[in-house]
Amino acid sequence: MSQMVTLEVPEQVASHARRIATMTQRRLEDVLLEWLDRSAAELPVQYLSNEQILALTTEQLPQPLQNELSALLAKNRERLLQQHEQARLDALMTLYRQGMVRKAESLRVAVERKLIAPLN
Repeated sequence: MSQMVTLEVPEQVASHARRIATMTQRRLEDVLLEWLDRSAAELPVQYLSNEQILALTTEQLPQPLQNELSALLAKNRERLLQQHEQARLDALMTLYRQGMVRKAESLRVAVERKLIAPLN
């Protein structure tokens, strides 16, 4: 079951979502819904257990995705990306950025909980 909700999103979010929707030939609403689903699936870092926090502090993008990201970035530098590759690069960069933010949050919480020493 689903519920109809009307949201007003910042122009930057809408612009980015429109770009992704165009590149992936999907509706804007579907892109935004995917983002909401993904965000809702991840508990905020402060609600995780100590073990989960510590695991997040060392988490990295899986090696196959790192390799794919590196290859796409190399093609992008040479301006050889196809439209579908640009969409994939955008998706991988989003995953990478989200992972880095989550890792930084977990480091902050780990220090607050005295699980690790402060980083200097």
